[in-house]
Amino acid sequence: MNTKQHPDPAVPGWRELYPFESHYVDVGGHRMHYLDEGEGPVVLMVHGNPTWSFYFRDLVIALRDRFRVIVPDHIGMGLSDKPGLDEYSFRLARRSDDLRGLIEQLDLRDIRLVAHDWGGAIAMGTAVDAPDRFSRFCLMNTAAFRSDRIPRKINVCRIPIFGRVAVQGLNLFIHAANRLTVVRRERMTRQVREGYLAPYDTWAHRLALIQFVLDIPMKPSHPTYATLEKIERGLPQFAAAPMCLIWGMRDWCFDEHFLGRFLDYFPNADTHRFEDAGHYVVEDAHERIVPILERFLAG
Repeated sequence: MNTKQHPDPAVPGWRELYPFESHYVDVGGHRMHYLDEGEGPVVLMVHGNPTWSFYFRDLVIALRDRFRVIVPDHIGMGLSDKPGLDEYSFRLARRSDDLRGLIEQLDLRDIRLVAHDWGGAIAMGTAVDAPDRFSRFCLMNTAAFRSDRIPRKINVCRIPIFGRVAVQGLNLFIHAANRLTVVRRERMTRQVREGYLAPYDTWAHRLALIQFVLDIPMKPSHPTYATLEKIERGLPQFAAAPMCLIWGMRDWCFDEHFLGRFLDYFPNADTHRFEDAGHYVVEDAHERIVPILERFLAG
């Protein structure tokens, strides 16, 4: 008798890579999805744009036998609610407030932070407002300060009308990210690409992606400029905290310049440069990152 198990065609293939139970919490009237895996010291992982908790899947699996790993999806992203512009501001300040809401409702303390891309600004914004909740910080290819640098590939998405058509209509932002953010492209298998695309299957579901891009403050008149300035002013208070910087050196977005800026604030940071990794450093190098995190997060 043939006992071979065939995959259920109703279950997307990417789900095999994301074997986690979903949890939800209400933040500001919207349902935020998050992972809550394992037991032990709390590790909070915060994603950026255009990813979601799927980005950290290999780290969650590797660490959940020693830590309690919490990984939220920002509102409008991943498996969280996807409100419209009339329901949600999509600003950095709101996202930091949302993250603090999750932390307070779960009463997370002694948090070991792991943040990537704009997740760094969001999470450090939360930490600046609630420093007593955080104990260690690991930042990956991110920023938490003002900068006059913006890659042309990103800036073109800010062009009125064109940007919305490209990002919300054609989903070019994620398709491009699936190709241009890694060095080891063989790792971006069909299942992985489908995982990144899965939550962003309609125009409405891609609203947060374009709003993230439009919320990058390039001048003082931008509504988020003052928020980022506040976060930047708050960074020195963490100078004595254990800090780990993990950087894909072939990132064309948060490149070596941004790593240097963080080292100005945290010159004693445990710094790891991956010369053969891009912006999605976890995709390119997760098996080398795991032992670094295991040592650093354990303290």
